[in-house]
Amino acid sequence: MKIVLSVDAIKPPLTGIGRYTWELAQQLPLQPGIERVRYHKDGQWLDNPATLLGASQGGGGPKAFKWPRWVRRLYWSHAFRGQIYHGTNYFLPPQVECGVVTVHDLSVLKYPETHPVKRVKDFERYFRSTLERASYLITDSETIRQEVIANFAWPAARVSAVPLGVSAAFHPRNEDVLLSHLQRLGVVPGRYALCVSTIEPRKRIDALLIAYSRLPASLLEVYPLILVGSDGWENEHLHDLITRGQREGWLRYWGFVPENDLPALYAGARLFVYLSMYEGFGLPVAEAMASGIPLVASNRSCLPEITGGAAQLVDPDDMDLLPRVLESALLDTTWRTNAVEKGLEIAARYRWDVCARNTVAVYNYTTDRKFIKDEVSGERDKK
Repeated sequence: MKIVLSVDAIKPPLTGIGRYTWELAQQLPLQPGIERVRYHKDGQWLDNPATLLGASQGGGGPKAFKWPRWVRRLYWSHAFRGQIYHGTNYFLPPQVECGVVTVHDLSVLKYPETHPVKRVKDFERYFRSTLERASYLITDSETIRQEVIANFAWPAARVSAVPLGVSAAFHPRNEDVLLSHLQRLGVVPGRYALCVSTIEPRKRIDALLIAYSRLPASLLEVYPLILVGSDGWENEHLHDLITRGQREGWLRYWGFVPENDLPALYAGARLFVYLSMYEGFGLPVAEAMASGIPLVASNRSCLPEITGGAAQLVDPDDMDLLPRVLESALLDTTWRTNAVEKGLEIAARYRWDVCARNTVAVYNYTTDRKFIKDEVSGERDKK
């Protein structure tokens, strides 16, 4: 089986979709039945997706095409024949007649006000065309699978939930190991709460900061909140809250943290908090559970599904309850012990090799061209 993998989402720093694409790029060539994987980005072939991260692990970079437009159009009309094209980031290129598409979530459609205008316009312009050409859809969770089926009247037999994975780097660590690593970062193991999230509206960082500021002063002194994440968009008011929290001393905003520092930072936290109002999977919550850290998470979207009973779930809009939940999660020893044990059990299900294997199962399904042709024709005949 020959695969073309879209790698446009791979760019530093790796966030959720970028991480997903990167891990597939590493894992797919190792799967049984995969004869070849080619990497495609913006009308170019890449020899090695590592070049997109600034790495020099052999192989060449993008090969620019300088031919006339009509030649390029003719080339691409034949380039993908006999291969399965996988659009890992919502879209198929216009030259691709059919393929597999991963729809991570529907936030752009459900909450357009939380996204940059350009992203919303791209979806308005290109997403419908992608759905018309896609032969099969993948989602990150069953929650999003059901949303896709309901919102687009998509045949249930042609969409599968394939959960993401967690790197083996995220695991519990003993205090001696943590001390040597976290001392360099200026924190003490077990003496801080942590949130790792892109700074954007739907992540509800505002609710977290307001609620955390209402904890007793004694707790704020012992357990400051560390906020880690790349700068996103539509977040000007959040920076006012961040500035206030830093000035008051209970908040440390670190922005982007090198990938090699994250596993120890997770494992050393007293508590992980993730109040996003909408997710396709919520990779940080899986990483926190794998690290053996108790978790408070939003009760919205797929987060109850992904945390599987391991997290203390809370309505991110309930500003009366939220501070009490955070205080209890920091102090309740019995709950914390049970949450760690359950979290490790749930997180063990999320592996990148399993994600790749289940993705290949989708590819195998789509190779039944007669089925796809007949079913697509049947759906169109009904319209």
